[in-house]
Amino acid sequence: MQRVFSGIQPTGVPHLGNYLGAIRNWTTLQKEYDSFFCLVDLHSITMPWEPEKLRAQTLITAACLLACGLNPGRLYIQSAVSTHARLGWIFNCISRLGWLNRMTQFKDKAGKNRENHSAGLYVYPNLMAADILAFHATLVPVGDDQRQHIELANDIAQKFNHDMGVEFFPEIKGLIPPHAARVMNLRDGTKKMSKSDPSEQSRILLTDSAENIALKIRRAKTDPEPLPSEVLGLEERPEALNLVTIYGSLSDKTPQAVLNEFGGQGFGQFKNALTELLAEKIAPIAHKTNQLLEDEGHIIALLRKGAEAAAEVSEPIVQEAERLVGFIR
Repeated sequence: MQRVFSGIQPTGVPHLGNYLGAIRNWTTLQKEYDSFFCLVDLHSITMPWEPEKLRAQTLITAACLLACGLNPGRLYIQSAVSTHARLGWIFNCISRLGWLNRMTQFKDKAGKNRENHSAGLYVYPNLMAADILAFHATLVPVGDDQRQHIELANDIAQKFNHDMGVEFFPEIKGLIPPHAARVMNLRDGTKKMSKSDPSEQSRILLTDSAENIALKIRRAKTDPEPLPSEVLGLEERPEALNLVTIYGSLSDKTPQAVLNEFGGQGFGQFKNALTELLAEKIAPIAHKTNQLLEDEGHIIALLRKGAEAAAEVSEPIVQEAERLVGFIR
C-alpha cells in the first residue's frame, strides 16, 4: 500500500480554508492509504516564536484535527520523533545551495531582510523533504504553492540514491485531492482566507459558534447583483464566487449545481442557507474540540501514541539512511 504523509503548522485553531482545502481530505485519505499526519513544530521555530504560545497552539491544533476525525494513532508532533531532525541534517549535506536559492517561499517570507532571518528558514525545505522521505511516503497532498517543495524533495532523494549507489528513497508524487477548495477572505474575495488578516470577520474558525458564523456570513462582502444562473457569470465577482465555492464544497455540489438552486436570487436567502449549512458542519467539530481541550493530558497521550507509531515506521528507514552515509549504528 502506498503511504501518504502531510504536515500542518500548529498555528492554533484552523480556519474554514484549512478544513476544506486540506483537513477534510486527510480524513478521506487515511481510509484509502497508510497515512501519517504531523504537527510540524520544528518548522514553526524557523520564524520568531513565543514558547508558551507555541505549546498552546500545538494543543489547540491537535484538538481540532482530532475533532475533524483524524486517526489519533497517526497524528503526532514532529519534534517528538527524532527521525525528522536526523534525516533533515543528512539532507542539509545532500542538498545544494543553488537549489535552495531558487525556493520562492523563502524569498516571500524573508523579503528584503533575508540576512536577518534564521538559517532554519533557509534550509527548511530540506527538513520538509526529510519529513516525507523518513516514511518512504510516495504521496503528499499539496496545493500549487507546494509543488516546488516536492520537486526539491525528489532532487534530494535522487542525489542521495546516486551518491550512495542505491535505489533507496522513492519518488514522491504530489496528490491534489479532487474536492480541495480554494477558500478566500470573507471581506476581500481576491485574497486567501488567513488568520494573519487583522479582521476576525475575514475568516471562519473551526471553533466558531453558530452565532459567530451567522454574524460573519451576514457581514461577508458581496455585490448588489443577484446570483447568476451560470458559472461564467461569477468570473468577475470574486466575493460571490467565494461564497458559492464554500457552499458547494460543504454540500459536495459543483458551483453550477449551487447556481441551479440559487441563481437569480439575492444574497439574503443564499446567505441564510449558507449559514445553516456551515453551522451544521462546523458545530460538531467545535463541540468535540472544546471537549478535548478540557483534558490536555488526554490530547498529549493521543499524540504520544501517534509518535510511537511514526517512530516505529520511520526509525528503520532513517537508520538505514544513516548506515548508507557511513554512520556506525
